[in-house]
Amino acid sequence: MAAGAKAEESRAKRDDELESAYIYTVLAESESDPKARQMFAELSLAARKQAEIWAPGAGAGAFQPSLRARMVAGLAKRFGARPLRPLLAALKVRGLSYWSAPMVPGQPSPAAAAREASRHRGARHGSNLRAAVFGVSDGIVSNASLILGVSGANLDAHALVVAGFAGLLAGASSMAAGEYVSVRSQRELFEHQIGLERDELAEYPAEEEAEIAVIYEARGLSKAEAKSLAHKLMSDPEHALDTLARDELGLDPSSLGSPWSAAIASFLAFAVGAALPLVPLLVADARHAIFFSTGIAFVALFAVGASLSLFTGRNALWSGARLALIGSAAAGATYAIGHLFGVAIA
Repeated sequence: MAAGAKAEESRAKRDDELESAYIYTVLAESESDPKARQMFAELSLAARKQAEIWAPGAGAGAFQPSLRARMVAGLAKRFGARPLRPLLAALKVRGLSYWSAPMVPGQPSPAAAAREASRHRGARHGSNLRAAVFGVSDGIVSNASLILGVSGANLDAHALVVAGFAGLLAGASSMAAGEYVSVRSQRELFEHQIGLERDELAEYPAEEEAEIAVIYEARGLSKAEAKSLAHKLMSDPEHALDTLARDELGLDPSSLGSPWSAAIASFLAFAVGAALPLVPLLVADARHAIFFSTGIAFVALFAVGASLSLFTGRNALWSGARLALIGSAAAGATYAIGHLFGVAIA
Protein backbone atom coordinates (compact mmCIF):
# COMPACT_ATOMS: atom_id res chain seq x y z
CA MET A 1 0.00 0.00 0.00
CA ALA A 2 2.79 2.38 0.94
CA ALA A 3 4.65 1.50 -2.26
CA GLY A 4 1.50 2.20 -4.29
CA ALA A 5 1.03 5.58 -2.62
CA LYS A 6 4.65 6.49 -3.27
CA ALA A 7 4.32 5.49 -6.92
CA GLU A 8 1.18 7.61 -7.23
CA GLU A 9 2.98 10.60 -5.66
CA SER A 10 5.91 10.17 -8.05
CA ARG A 11 3.56 10.02 -11.02
CA ALA A 12 1.80 13.21 -9.84
CA LYS A 13 5.12 15.01 -9.60
CA ARG A 14 6.08 13.66 -13.01
CA ASP A 15 2.86 15.11 -14.39
CA ASP A 16 3.67 18.46 -12.77
CA GLU A 17 6.99 18.55 -14.59
CA LEU A 18 5.40 17.47 -17.87
CA GLU A 19 2.82 20.21 -17.49
CA SER A 20 5.64 22.69 -16.94
CA ALA A 21 7.35 21.36 -20.07
CA TYR A 22 4.11 21.84 -22.02
CA ILE A 23 3.81 25.46 -20.86
CA TYR A 24 7.49 26.16 -21.62
CA THR A 25 7.06 24.77 -25.14
CA VAL A 26 4.07 27.06 -25.75
CA LEU A 27 5.97 30.05 -24.35
CA ALA A 28 8.99 29.30 -26.52
CA GLU A 29 6.76 29.13 -29.61
CA SER A 30 4.95 32.37 -28.76
CA GLU A 31 7.99 34.47 -27.82
CA SER A 32 9.43 36.96 -30.29
CA ASP A 33 12.51 37.62 -28.12
CA PRO A 34 15.19 35.10 -29.25
CA LYS A 35 16.81 34.88 -25.80
CA ALA A 36 13.51 34.29 -24.04
CA ARG A 37 12.53 31.74 -26.70
CA GLN A 38 15.77 29.83 -26.19
CA MET A 39 15.46 30.02 -22.41
CA PHE A 40 11.94 28.55 -22.41
CA ALA A 41 12.97 25.85 -24.89
CA GLU A 42 15.85 24.78 -22.62
CA LEU A 43 13.61 24.90 -19.56
CA SER A 44 11.11 22.67 -21.37
CA LEU A 45 13.85 20.13 -22.02
CA ALA A 46 15.02 20.35 -18.39
CA ALA A 47 11.46 19.79 -17.12
CA ARG A 48 11.13 16.65 -19.25
CA LYS A 49 14.39 15.33 -17.83
CA GLN A 50 13.14 16.00 -14.30
CA ALA A 51 9.89 14.18 -15.10
CA GLU A 52 11.98 11.10 -15.84
CA ILE A 53 13.59 11.36 -12.41
CA TRP A 54 10.19 11.19 -10.68
CA ALA A 55 8.85 8.33 -12.81
CA PRO A 56 11.61 6.80 -14.94
CA GLY A 57 10.40 5.02 -18.04
CA ALA A 58 6.78 6.03 -17.49
CA GLY A 59 6.75 8.17 -20.61
CA ALA A 60 4.20 10.87 -21.36
CA GLY A 61 1.51 8.74 -22.97
CA ALA A 62 -1.00 9.00 -20.08
CA PHE A 63 -0.36 12.70 -19.46
CA GLN A 64 -2.81 15.46 -20.40
CA PRO A 65 -2.32 19.10 -19.38
CA SER A 66 -4.88 20.45 -16.94
CA LEU A 67 -7.65 22.76 -18.09
CA ARG A 68 -5.94 25.65 -16.28
CA ALA A 69 -2.66 24.95 -18.08
CA ARG A 70 -4.43 24.81 -21.45
CA MET A 71 -6.23 28.09 -20.75
CA VAL A 72 -3.00 29.83 -19.75
CA ALA A 73 -1.29 28.36 -22.80
CA GLY A 74 -4.03 29.82 -25.00
CA LEU A 75 -3.54 33.24 -23.45
CA ALA A 76 0.23 32.94 -23.85
CA LYS A 77 -0.17 32.22 -27.56
CA ARG A 78 -2.22 35.40 -27.85
CA PHE A 79 -0.34 37.78 -25.55
CA GLY A 80 3.08 36.23 -24.81
CA ALA A 81 4.59 35.49 -21.42
CA ARG A 82 5.34 38.92 -20.02
CA PRO A 83 1.74 40.14 -19.41
CA LEU A 84 0.84 36.78 -17.84
CA ARG A 85 3.53 36.62 -15.17
CA PRO A 86 1.11 36.28 -12.18
CA LEU A 87 -0.70 33.38 -13.89
CA LEU A 88 2.56 31.74 -14.92
CA ALA A 89 4.01 32.04 -11.41
CA ALA A 90 1.00 30.14 -10.06
CA LEU A 91 1.83 27.34 -12.53
CA LYS A 92 5.43 27.21 -11.27
CA VAL A 93 6.82 28.60 -14.50
CA ARG A 94 10.44 29.62 -14.09
CA GLY A 95 12.45 32.30 -15.79
CA LEU A 96 9.98 35.11 -15.03
CA SER A 97 12.86 37.19 -13.66
CA TYR A 98 14.11 37.41 -17.26
CA TRP A 99 12.15 40.68 -17.55
CA SER A 100 13.91 42.16 -14.55
CA ALA A 101 17.02 44.30 -14.98
CA PRO A 102 19.57 42.34 -17.04
CA MET A 103 22.51 40.84 -15.23
CA VAL A 104 26.01 41.96 -16.10
CA PRO A 105 29.38 40.56 -15.00
CA GLY A 106 30.49 42.00 -11.69
CA GLN A 107 27.05 42.89 -10.38
CA PRO A 108 26.09 41.54 -6.93
CA SER A 109 24.46 38.13 -6.96
CA PRO A 110 20.68 37.98 -6.45
CA ALA A 111 21.13 36.40 -3.05
CA ALA A 112 23.53 39.15 -1.98
CA ALA A 113 21.11 41.76 -3.26
CA ALA A 114 18.32 40.13 -1.28
CA ARG A 115 20.39 40.22 1.89
CA GLU A 116 21.18 43.87 1.30
CA ALA A 117 17.51 44.65 0.69
CA SER A 118 16.56 43.01 3.97
CA ARG A 119 18.72 45.58 5.79
CA HIS A 120 16.84 48.47 4.21
CA ARG A 121 13.11 48.19 4.79
CA GLY A 122 12.40 51.80 3.92
CA ALA A 123 10.94 50.98 0.53
CA ARG A 124 8.40 48.61 2.00
CA HIS A 125 7.47 51.06 4.74
CA GLY A 126 7.06 53.73 2.06
CA SER A 127 4.74 51.42 0.16
CA ASN A 128 2.65 50.86 3.29
CA LEU A 129 2.46 54.61 3.87
CA ARG A 130 1.38 55.20 0.28
CA ALA A 131 -1.35 52.53 0.65
CA ALA A 132 -2.56 54.23 3.84
CA VAL A 133 -2.78 57.60 2.08
CA PHE A 134 -4.81 56.09 -0.75
CA GLY A 135 -7.05 54.34 1.80
CA VAL A 136 -7.82 57.66 3.49
CA SER A 137 -8.52 59.25 0.09
CA ASP A 138 -10.93 56.44 -0.85
CA GLY A 139 -12.74 56.84 2.45
CA ILE A 140 -13.19 60.60 2.01
CA VAL A 141 -14.46 60.40 -1.57
CA SER A 142 -16.73 57.39 -0.99
CA ASN A 143 -18.44 58.63 2.15
CA ALA A 144 -18.65 62.29 1.14
CA SER A 145 -20.27 61.21 -2.13
CA LEU A 146 -22.67 58.93 -0.28
CA ILE A 147 -23.67 61.62 2.22
CA LEU A 148 -24.18 64.21 -0.51
CA GLY A 149 -26.15 61.75 -2.61
CA VAL A 150 -28.49 61.03 0.29
CA SER A 151 -28.78 64.75 1.09
CA GLY A 152 -29.68 65.39 -2.55
CA ALA A 153 -32.73 63.22 -2.04
CA ASN A 154 -33.86 65.66 0.70
CA LEU A 155 -33.70 63.08 3.47
CA ASP A 156 -33.45 64.25 7.08
CA ALA A 157 -30.36 64.55 9.28
CA HIS A 158 -30.95 61.17 10.92
CA ALA A 159 -30.93 59.47 7.53
CA LEU A 160 -27.67 61.22 6.65
CA VAL A 161 -26.01 59.98 9.84
CA VAL A 162 -27.23 56.42 9.28
CA ALA A 163 -26.03 56.53 5.67
CA GLY A 164 -22.65 57.94 6.74
CA PHE A 165 -22.05 55.23 9.34
CA ALA A 166 -23.25 52.53 6.96
CA GLY A 167 -20.88 53.82 4.26
CA LEU A 168 -17.98 53.94 6.70
CA LEU A 169 -18.48 50.38 7.97
CA ALA A 170 -19.32 48.88 4.58
CA GLY A 171 -16.44 50.57 2.78
CA ALA A 172 -13.86 49.86 5.47
CA SER A 173 -14.96 46.21 5.74
CA SER A 174 -14.82 45.79 1.98
CA MET A 175 -11.34 47.29 1.83
CA ALA A 176 -10.14 45.09 4.69
CA ALA A 177 -11.60 41.92 3.18
CA GLY A 178 -10.12 42.65 -0.23
CA GLU A 179 -6.68 43.40 1.20
CA TYR A 180 -6.74 40.26 3.36
CA VAL A 181 -7.65 38.03 0.42
CA SER A 182 -5.02 39.69 -1.79
CA VAL A 183 -2.13 39.34 0.67
CA ARG A 184 -3.25 35.88 1.81
CA SER A 185 -3.36 34.69 -1.80
CA GLN A 186 0.13 36.04 -2.45
CA ARG A 187 1.46 34.28 0.64
CA GLU A 188 -0.27 31.01 -0.28
CA LEU A 189 1.26 31.17 -3.74
CA PHE A 190 4.73 31.76 -2.31
CA GLU A 191 4.37 29.08 0.38
CA HIS A 192 3.15 26.53 -2.16
CA GLN A 193 5.86 27.30 -4.69
CA ILE A 194 8.66 27.40 -2.16
CA GLY A 195 7.49 24.02 -0.82
CA LEU A 196 7.74 22.53 -4.30
CA GLU A 197 11.17 24.09 -4.77
CA ARG A 198 12.32 22.66 -1.44
CA ASP A 199 11.29 19.16 -2.54
CA GLU A 200 12.94 19.50 -5.92
CA LEU A 201 16.11 20.94 -4.46
CA ALA A 202 16.37 17.89 -2.22
CA GLU A 203 15.59 15.44 -5.05
CA TYR A 204 17.76 16.83 -7.86
CA PRO A 205 19.95 19.80 -6.86
CA ALA A 206 22.14 19.48 -9.96
CA GLU A 207 19.15 19.86 -12.29
CA GLU A 208 17.87 22.86 -10.31
CA GLU A 209 21.30 24.45 -10.58
CA ALA A 210 21.29 23.85 -14.34
CA GLU A 211 17.87 25.52 -14.67
CA ILE A 212 18.91 28.66 -12.87
CA ALA A 213 22.08 28.80 -14.97
CA VAL A 214 19.87 28.78 -18.09
CA ILE A 215 17.94 31.77 -16.72
CA TYR A 216 21.10 33.71 -15.83
CA GLU A 217 22.49 33.08 -19.29
CA ALA A 218 19.27 34.41 -20.86
CA ARG A 219 19.60 37.52 -18.69
CA GLY A 220 22.98 38.40 -20.16
CA LEU A 221 25.74 36.32 -18.58
CA SER A 222 28.00 34.06 -20.59
CA LYS A 223 27.42 30.31 -20.23
CA ALA A 224 30.51 29.92 -18.01
CA GLU A 225 29.58 32.91 -15.83
CA ALA A 226 25.99 31.70 -15.50
CA LYS A 227 27.10 28.21 -14.43
CA SER A 228 29.62 29.62 -11.96
CA LEU A 229 27.12 32.00 -10.38
CA ALA A 230 24.40 29.33 -10.19
CA HIS A 231 26.82 26.90 -8.54
CA LYS A 232 27.92 29.50 -6.01
CA LEU A 233 24.37 30.42 -5.10
CA MET A 234 23.09 26.87 -4.87
CA SER A 235 26.00 25.79 -2.68
CA ASP A 236 24.66 28.06 0.10
CA PRO A 237 21.64 26.18 1.52
CA GLU A 238 20.57 29.17 3.62
CA HIS A 239 19.84 31.29 0.54
CA ALA A 240 19.23 28.64 -2.12
CA LEU A 241 15.44 28.67 -1.72
CA ASP A 242 15.33 32.45 -1.68
CA THR A 243 17.40 32.51 -4.86
CA LEU A 244 15.09 30.02 -6.56
CA ALA A 245 12.03 32.03 -5.57
CA ARG A 246 13.47 35.28 -6.94
CA ASP A 247 15.36 34.15 -10.00
CA GLU A 248 13.38 31.15 -11.19
CA LEU A 249 9.84 32.12 -10.22
CA GLY A 250 10.12 35.90 -10.04
CA LEU A 251 8.69 35.95 -6.49
CA ASP A 252 9.87 38.46 -3.90
CA PRO A 253 9.56 37.02 -0.35
CA SER A 254 10.37 40.38 1.23
CA SER A 255 7.33 42.01 -0.38
CA LEU A 256 4.87 39.80 1.48
CA GLY A 257 3.36 41.01 4.73
CA SER A 258 0.80 39.74 7.21
CA PRO A 259 -2.74 39.44 5.77
CA TRP A 260 -4.22 40.53 9.10
CA SER A 261 -1.94 43.56 9.36
CA ALA A 262 -2.82 44.57 5.81
CA ALA A 263 -6.54 44.13 6.47
CA ILE A 264 -6.48 46.10 9.73
CA ALA A 265 -4.43 48.90 8.17
CA SER A 266 -6.84 49.13 5.21
CA PHE A 267 -9.86 49.17 7.52
CA LEU A 268 -8.43 51.93 9.69
CA ALA A 269 -7.20 54.06 6.76
CA PHE A 270 -10.58 53.96 5.02
CA ALA A 271 -12.44 54.53 8.30
CA VAL A 272 -10.37 57.62 9.11
CA GLY A 273 -11.09 59.10 5.70
CA ALA A 274 -14.78 58.19 5.81
CA ALA A 275 -15.17 59.70 9.29
CA LEU A 276 -14.08 63.18 8.19
CA PRO A 277 -17.25 64.13 6.25
CA LEU A 278 -19.36 62.31 8.84
CA VAL A 279 -18.24 64.25 11.93
CA PRO A 280 -20.09 67.52 11.12
CA LEU A 281 -23.36 65.58 10.94
CA LEU A 282 -22.86 64.61 14.58
CA VAL A 283 -21.95 68.03 15.98
CA ALA A 284 -23.63 70.68 13.80
CA ASP A 285 -27.28 71.47 13.16
CA ALA A 286 -28.86 69.94 10.10
CA ARG A 287 -28.92 73.19 8.12
CA HIS A 288 -25.17 73.73 8.26
CA ALA A 289 -23.83 70.20 8.69
CA ILE A 290 -23.83 69.33 5.00
CA PHE A 291 -21.83 72.47 4.14
CA PHE A 292 -19.30 71.73 6.87
CA SER A 293 -19.09 68.13 5.68
CA THR A 294 -18.46 69.24 2.09
CA GLY A 295 -15.84 71.79 3.15
CA ILE A 296 -13.97 69.34 5.39
CA ALA A 297 -13.96 66.72 2.63
CA PHE A 298 -12.62 69.24 0.10
CA VAL A 299 -9.82 70.45 2.41
CA ALA A 300 -8.94 66.89 3.43
CA LEU A 301 -8.74 65.75 -0.20
CA PHE A 302 -6.50 68.69 -1.01
CA ALA A 303 -4.21 67.73 1.90
CA VAL A 304 -4.14 64.07 0.85
CA GLY A 305 -3.42 65.01 -2.76
CA ALA A 306 -0.61 67.33 -1.68
CA SER A 307 0.90 64.56 0.46
CA LEU A 308 0.86 62.22 -2.54
CA SER A 309 3.37 64.56 -4.19
CA LEU A 310 5.93 63.11 -1.75
CA PHE A 311 5.64 59.82 -3.66
CA THR A 312 5.14 61.17 -7.17
CA GLY A 313 7.55 64.13 -7.13
CA ARG A 314 4.88 66.35 -8.72
CA ASN A 315 3.95 69.85 -7.57
CA ALA A 316 2.11 69.67 -4.22
CA LEU A 317 -0.42 72.40 -5.06
CA TRP A 318 -1.29 70.77 -8.37
CA SER A 319 -1.58 67.30 -6.82
CA GLY A 320 -3.79 68.61 -4.03
CA ALA A 321 -6.04 70.61 -6.35
CA ARG A 322 -6.38 67.71 -8.78
CA LEU A 323 -7.54 65.24 -6.12
CA ALA A 324 -9.89 67.82 -4.57
CA LEU A 325 -11.46 68.56 -7.95
CA ILE A 326 -11.83 64.85 -8.80
CA GLY A 327 -13.47 64.20 -5.43
CA SER A 328 -15.72 67.23 -5.88
CA ALA A 329 -16.82 65.99 -9.29
CA ALA A 330 -17.67 62.56 -7.88
CA ALA A 331 -19.59 64.05 -4.95
CA GLY A 332 -21.37 66.54 -7.22
CA ALA A 333 -22.49 63.81 -9.59
CA THR A 334 -23.76 61.71 -6.69
CA TYR A 335 -25.66 64.69 -5.26
CA ALA A 336 -27.29 65.33 -8.64
CA ILE A 337 -28.34 61.69 -8.98
CA GLY A 338 -29.71 61.70 -5.41
CA HIS A 339 -31.64 64.88 -6.12
CA LEU A 340 -33.16 63.44 -9.30
CA PHE A 341 -34.22 60.26 -7.52
CA GLY A 342 -35.60 62.30 -4.62
CA VAL A 343 -37.74 64.41 -6.95
CA ALA A 344 -38.87 61.35 -8.91
CA ILE A 345 -39.91 59.49 -5.76
CA ALA A 346 -41.64 62.53 -4.30
